Amino acid sequence: MKSYQIRHLTRYSYQHAVANSYNLLCLQPLSDHRQQLRQFSLAIDPQTAPLYEQQDWFGNHKQLLHLPQSHQGLCVVASSVLQVSPDAERQYSERPWSEALVGSAPAATVDLQACLCSKTSPMLPQLAGCRAFIQPLAAPDLSVVQLAAALSEKIYRQFDYDPGFSSVATPLTEVLHHKKGVCQDFAHLAIACLRSLGLSARYVSGYLETEAPPGQPKLTGADASHAWFEVWCPDSGWVGFDPTNNLQPNGRHLVLARGRDYSDVVPLKGLVLGHGDHQLEVEVDVMPIPAEFS
Repeated sequence: MKSYQIRHLTRYSYQHAVANSYNLLCLQPLSDHRQQLRQFSLAIDPQTAPLYEQQDWFGNHKQLLHLPQSHQGLCVVASSVLQVSPDAERQYSERPWSEALVGSAPAATVDLQACLCSKTSPMLPQLAGCRAFIQPLAAPDLSVVQLAAALSEKIYRQFDYDPGFSSVATPLTEVLHHKKGVCQDFAHLAIACLRSLGLSARYVSGYLETEAPPGQPKLTGADASHAWFEVWCPDSGWVGFDPTNNLQPNGRHLVLARGRDYSDVVPLKGLVLGHGDHQLEVEVDVMPIPAEFS
């Protein structure tokens, strides 16, 4: 079992002072079967009234922040301590992927989140290009997990990681056309491809441990927020894949939130009353806590 200290800073600087702002924070890591949130705190500047707490359909804990006073910037620092258990060996169903379609599975076996994640979502419309991309992999005898693994590897092999190419607003059609992007784009692509076949897949936001294993290169996405996807398998539950690094998420993947796509898990989004440009700064530190201090 390992423990991690996570510091996630988000800072907005406005060209002109804004009179009012409403912000929704999604910065509190989830607790699940593999990780437990031991500590969580928020430091907000300027100081504000108590936050309003809410929980969404995916179990994500969010805070609504209202700043009624005039301010020319907003800084939010989320500090978390996570305890992560070793990954257990899992047995995956070998049934053909066509038997895992949400529409064909017995109602008693369908995960409610699987229903939400089997259709189009705000950032992931139905695209013929996604169906064409996954179709050559969709051999009828493959299981859901085998198909998702083949898709993850294909994205890894055929797409270039280019942090200067895309933004959160870049459409998936551009990513497909230019065959480049970042972890968010690759997760979105995989999800859209799986949904095009009628399978259910969801978006996972989180972090990677920054220290590289001895003798191995540092994983792409370290020292920053990271993203991957999970596919739903009726007999095995949700199974994760990281197409940016062509591996299944392990003890170094720390989950922040889950949703249909990135729009469900934006770390900080809001509305401001004012005008002019703004600058955004984000810093992420993931630090293993020595065993004697955890």
